[in-house]
Amino acid sequence: MSSDFAELSFDIDTLHAEYAKGARPADIIAEAYRRLIAVSDPGVFIHLRLEADVLIDAEALPPFDPTTKPLWGVPFAIKDNIDLADAPTTAACPAYAYDAKADAFVLAKLKEAGALLIGKTNLDQFATGLVGVRSPYGPPKNAVDPAIVPGGSSSGSAVAVGHGFVSFALGTDTAGSGRVPAGLNNIVGLKPTLGALSARGVVPACRTLDTISIFSLTVRDAYRAFEAACAFDAADAYSRKIAAPPLSAPPPNLVIGAPNAATREFYGDDAQAESFDASLAALQADGAQIVELDFSPLLDVAHMLYQGVWVAERMSVIEELFEKAPDAVLPVTREVIGKATSFSATDAFRDFYRLAELRRQAEPLLAQVDLLCVPTMPCFVSLADIEAEPIAANSRLGLYTNFVNLLDMCGTATPTAPRSDGRPGGVTLLAPAGRDALAAAVAERLQQRTAPTMGATGRPLPAAPARSAGPTEDEIALVAVGAHMSGLPLNSELTSRGGRFLAATETAAEYRLYALPGGPPARPGLLRTAEGGAPIAVETWALPRAAFGDFIAGIPAPLSIGALKLADGSLVKGFLVEHAGLEGAEDVTRFGGWRAYLQSKG
Repeated sequence: MSSDFAELSFDIDTLHAEYAKGARPADIIAEAYRRLIAVSDPGVFIHLRLEADVLIDAEALPPFDPTTKPLWGVPFAIKDNIDLADAPTTAACPAYAYDAKADAFVLAKLKEAGALLIGKTNLDQFATGLVGVRSPYGPPKNAVDPAIVPGGSSSGSAVAVGHGFVSFALGTDTAGSGRVPAGLNNIVGLKPTLGALSARGVVPACRTLDTISIFSLTVRDAYRAFEAACAFDAADAYSRKIAAPPLSAPPPNLVIGAPNAATREFYGDDAQAESFDASLAALQADGAQIVELDFSPLLDVAHMLYQGVWVAERMSVIEELFEKAPDAVLPVTREVIGKATSFSATDAFRDFYRLAELRRQAEPLLAQVDLLCVPTMPCFVSLADIEAEPIAANSRLGLYTNFVNLLDMCGTATPTAPRSDGRPGGVTLLAPAGRDALAAAVAERLQQRTAPTMGATGRPLPAAPARSAGPTEDEIALVAVGAHMSGLPLNSELTSRGGRFLAATETAAEYRLYALPGGPPARPGLLRTAEGGAPIAVETWALPRAAFGDFIAGIPAPLSIGALKLADGSLVKGFLVEHAGLEGAEDVTRFGGWRAYLQSKG
């Protein structure tokens, strides 16, 4: 029966379409194990569950209902530093292994959503490394090209997704371990905001910087798993109340920062440089403005991760083992973490102060843009490279990833068109904390535009589904008329409060638009009129209900929030102006919208 599904893509929409037609989870699970056997890479899983045990979980599922169980019947895997009840957690170190008493918090949430766990995957020991070959269990082979490192530390999870064994897999990310393996295996890697996914039941690398990450074939699938797992956990001291709003279309006028010529580094990999330029061009083609930035403060932060006291945080996890049985730790891992013994408490405070200084330097840089776009890794690294220089080659992979968690950013690594030499292309979209949906939305649009095949499966990328343009029950729709629209000076007053773009649209033909005196920034006034009106270009946004009052409290006279009629006849809260406030204002209705008016002024 499983052979009937040999060509089936394991992306979630395709699986759910098969389930809706009558396929059984047993069929999909059988196909997953058939693929595992066919590839025959013993380095992917450290603990592979018995197929019979997974089928027991499948039989316990209620009738197919993807609304209440959004991951119903979806096979997935977890990195073996994440607890599975009654199974060993090794962190790729047999001497450290213990039998977990309960599922990790996030694992339990994914099971509640209907997902079916296949097993626990290989990793760089104690999640220390970006190469994926630092494991006593034998490294997995890169799914795309076995001559390339699989990427770490979440190597097994990325390879399992790259081959299409599972729909998604959990990794962890401290220095890039949820992004670099994605770039090397032609898949998606979603690195959430720190604290969005509970770390309870996870062996930490750097407890203050770690997050569970998600690998998948499509951005949509990674975000669906994120939605299912994102929940505040009071038992995790580092858990935060981070929203996971629906994935919607990104705003049409984003400002995206990229490293300038002086701070771009590809270590001689010209194909990677060309691929990055092509990705930036694709973002521009979708309406984004690309701004080149001096990344020096960010790169200085990146260098602190392994040169500073955060290696001592890694030592805090394995100190007892390190002292009693140092040979249980692999030599290269021992060398990296062993640097902890050279730091003092005074050094720690000095590094904390230095990081605060660099964060402050980065603030005006990041305030200029909505997102950053960086190469997921600056170059490819082969197994031969790692054998020749295990630490230096590893460090090169983290150039554009190491600063992200130290600066409390989130991001999504996405595949793009293949490079000129056929290797996978890819970039990472980075956003401020809490804006996971924005990074994912832009990454999804870029993945769709470049349309690569998925992982090493050779299967084409399915089209993204239509997005709802409405607010959720916890949001209020708001019409932005002028400076609060995407790419304009006051848009951050929406985005900093969790505002989410819904759609570009028009008002009913009952309004006149005015440029009000004063500023900066220049502001418009929208006035409803009985005659002589015209449709005006606007944007609808969704603002969390909890933030709505704080937002409108800052709106100055003569502006106000009232019921605004859109072209489809619906009434939505939006910016209006009092008639008395039009003294000295210029009527700019003829331009059809505020953005067009600004463009007319150069």
